[in-house]
Amino acid sequence: MPKFVIEREVPGAANLTDAQWQEISQKSVKALKGMCPEIQWLHSYITGDKVYCVYLAPDEATIQEHAKRAGLPANRVSAVRRLLDPTSAE
Repeated sequence: MPKFVIEREVPGAANLTDAQWQEISQKSVKALKGMCPEIQWLHSYITGDKVYCVYLAPDEATIQEHAKRAGLPANRVSAVRRLLDPTSAE
């Protein structure tokens, strides 16, 4: 299944508490349960005012539908075309 990186603009993201992130995560998981197995959340990276989430989904429309159901922004959705890691240098 294709992999996507979703950029979410969340002002003050890095300053949210664990309880706030738990609440946000619960909304996402609830939306995922209604859409499975079409979409899967792998993990997220939290920076200053943005959250970068990695998902498996058949297409961008599915990503956007999940964001809508979860009440989350999906400011930019990018399909992963290639993965590089240190072994790529060998």
